[in-house]
Parts: sequence; C-alpha cells; structure tokens
Amino acid sequence: MSIVSNDTAGLPVSVVVVIPCLNEEEHIARTIAHFAAEAPSIVSKIVVVDGGSSDRTLPIVQQCALVDSRVALITNARRIQSCGINRAVELYGDLAPFIVRVDAHADYPGDFCKRLLETQQATGADSVVVSMISKGEGCFQAAAAAAQNSRLGNGGSAHRRLAEGRFVDHGHHALMNVNSFRAVGGYDESFSHNEDAELDLRLVAAGFRIYLCAGADITYFPRKGMFSLFQQYRNFGKGRAKTTLKHHARPKLRQVIPVMIGPMVAVSLLGWVSPLLALPAAAWAIACLTCGLLLGAREKSGCACGAGIAAMSMHLGFSVGYISQVLRHTALRGSRARVAPQLGAR
Repeated sequence: MSIVSNDTAGLPVSVVVVIPCLNEEEHIARTIAHFAAEAPSIVSKIVVVDGGSSDRTLPIVQQCALVDSRVALITNARRIQSCGINRAVELYGDLAPFIVRVDAHADYPGDFCKRLLETQQATGADSVVVSMISKGEGCFQAAAAAAQNSRLGNGGSAHRRLAEGRFVDHGHHALMNVNSFRAVGGYDESFSHNEDAELDLRLVAAGFRIYLCAGADITYFPRKGMFSLFQQYRNFGKGRAKTTLKHHARPKLRQVIPVMIGPMVAVSLLGWVSPLLALPAAAWAIACLTCGLLLGAREKSGCACGAGIAAMSMHLGFSVGYISQVLRHTALRGSRARVAPQLGAR
C-alpha cells in the first residue's frame, strides 16, 4: 500500500518520532532500535527529549546517534513531557507532516509508524491513537497489569483494551498531524499529567478528528511497587482535575467513582465512633480484593490475584490527587478574589 498524505497526495510521507524520557537506561536503546528499524522513508527523524536523566540514558542515546544519523538528542529543561514534545515539534516539526509520540518504557508492534500512516490515509484522521495493554514481569507488576487491563482499574476506557478501530474523543497518543497540533497550540505546558486528554479536548472542539487504530496496540509496563503506583495515579488525578476545571467539563462516571474513595477512607477512620462509618470503605476494599481474586483465577496467575490490592492503590491515589487539585484551585481562586477588590481600591 502506498503511503500518501491527504494534504500532499502522491508524495511520500514520513514521521518524526519523539521519545520523551527520564532515566530510561533499561529501555531506551531497545526503543530507539525498534524505530530505527523502520525505513528512512517512513521514519525521517528519531528525537529523544531528555528531562535530566542521571543514569546512563544520555551516553546510550549518544551511542545510538553514532550508529544512526536520524537519532537526535535534545534537553528538556522543564522536565515534563508536555514541554519536551512541544520543543521537539518546534525544532523538527517541519521535517515531516506527522509526529509519533513514543513511550520509552513500552513495547511497540513491528512497522508501528507505517501502520499509523496507513490508518491516517484511510481515515483522514488528524490524530491516530492506540490502545495500551499492560504487562507485568514481576509479581506486583503483574497484579497492577491485571488491574489496569480490567474495568477494576480502567473503568472501561476504550484505549485500555484491544482496539476495534473507530473514531473516539481520546486515546493513547501516537500519530499527530503537525499542522493540527500547532493549530490548537500544542500541549498545555502547565500540565505535567493528563496533557494528552486535555489536548484531545481542544482538538475535538476545534473540529479535528481522532481515530483509535486497530492492530497497533502497545504493551505498557506498570510501576513495580505499590507506593510508586500510588504516586503515579495521584498525579493522574491531579491532571484530570486540572483538565476538568480548565474546560468546565463534566467528569465521566469512571472518574467520579474513584474520586469518592479518599473521602470514604477518611470517614472510615471514625469507625471507632460508629462502625457504620467504616462500612463504605470496607465494602470497597472487599469488592476490590474479590475482583482481584477472580481476575487471578481467570488468568490462572497467583500474582494477578493481587490485582485488587493494586487497584486500591490506584483508586486512592487518583482520589487524593483529584481532590487536592480541586482544593488548591479553590484556594487560589479565593485568594485572587480577595486581592482583586484591594487592587481596585488603589
């Protein structure tokens, strides 16, 4: 199948692969090699955007650049992915009509960029997103993966199960039309998390279309410990709250339910006053643990039986992050409201 752009019919089209990373010595060489294996006519540049790695990531990337001249390394002084990808588009976005955003700690199917370009040609989508399927290598990681691949951990999100191929409002970011990306201002650099969903809201509002590609699902490796998983989901919660507040959007049910977990757990601490106060949190914990055991039985994996424990960490982290961001936003708004009359009186 000839790969052409809807905007430049008949001309070969390539992509710029952008890999934001921080301390990815374990994965970065494999990730670069995977995309370097695609033809230069498909992948014109591989840009690694480093957020200040202190491990061997930088020398590994530099060695890769000696082997393949398409590999470039740039520094992301602000360290967050939204800034790094914007910088990569600023520097290299004119080399190709599309960029492909890549996670260093994930596995990608063969000819990934070629598949995305073919899907873009067939659908005319401005953004082609993919599904992300979790996989665990250690026991807790396997439990987290089982949770993330189920409704217990993803709430039925379309891009957290095998993709069927359809237009959506959001998915895991992969290929993006550079002109569309620039037209809406790129990623909001005030977002350290959930910047992808926030950008998708603006893309859809501007009339651009997002297509969830079938057959290009990526493999994601979850956090290896409970505390790091909690921290990750706390950041997810903060990012989701920022998106909701910025766009005055109504949260989906799968986001509202985990937000309630934090208050339920807090109220349960008063169980010594009345045992009834601990019932909601106890019911949640029992439900999670039971679902985890069922997932483990279905997958015939003792490690996956811990999916309920991983899910509880995810739910609680998301709730704490979401609520803390809402409280922070409310406090800042109240502070501004108090300052405004004082300024007006001067």
